[in-house]
Amino acid sequence: MMEAASLDAIENLLPPGHQSLGTHLDVGHYAATPVGMTLRATAEVTKIDGRNVEFRVEAFDDKERIGDGRHTRVVVNVERFDQRVQRKLQGS
Repeated sequence: MMEAASLDAIENLLPPGHQSLGTHLDVGHYAATPVGMTLRATAEVTKIDGRNVEFRVEAFDDKERIGDGRHTRVVVNVERFDQRVQRKLQGS
């Protein structure tokens, strides 16, 4: 959920033909949430370093903060990324 909030925070800002991929997630979980309670997550960009975007993430239920941490995503060109993955499949 916190990863998804990070993706949502920047997805519409990326250039055409690009996407972001999660590369690191470091979170703490502090409280249980009963079934049926609403959850929400937030993500704030804290640093941009080249293609890497770092976030401060938090998760909440209806009563309290239930978790927080840091998440990093890298922005990639989809076509080049797919080509690299295909080369890996082919053993190149």
